[in-house]
Amino acid sequence: MNDLRVEVAVGDRMLEQWRYVHNVIVPPDELSADEVRERSGRNRLENVYLGDELVGCSTVRPPGAEDGVATVIARVLPEYRGRGIGAALYEHCLAHARGLGARHIQTVVLAANADGVRFAEARGFVEVERYVAPEDENEVWLTLRLGA
Repeated sequence: MNDLRVEVAVGDRMLEQWRYVHNVIVPPDELSADEVRERSGRNRLENVYLGDELVGCSTVRPPGAEDGVATVIARVLPEYRGRGIGAALYEHCLAHARGLGARHIQTVVLAANADGVRFAEARGFVEVERYVAPEDENEVWLTLRLGA
């Protein structure tokens, strides 16, 4: 997959691309442009391209000072899944989180996203928390920890 590239989402155009992928994959947590800009100040947001085609995005939340837990989230548009893109993006995010000094790695997946749950479990993530977001009581979210 030589033509796969990951780029930090910088500037309005790239942040809008990141937002598009996020909102397609996680519609219950649809984000506004302002919310994405705010997140980009706290987290590393990246877009993944296959050639010139946007195929996914990722988030790395830096490790907390007290617990050393970083959160990595890799998202691949449905029509591009099953090609190794998610695995490559995940490994990229994992390396970045570890480079930030993460002692533990977790991810967050919408429980209804069966592909996402299978992807995380296949890489050794284990559910450590299940919760319902206050703004939408019909959506269950999973926090999974690597090697928990």
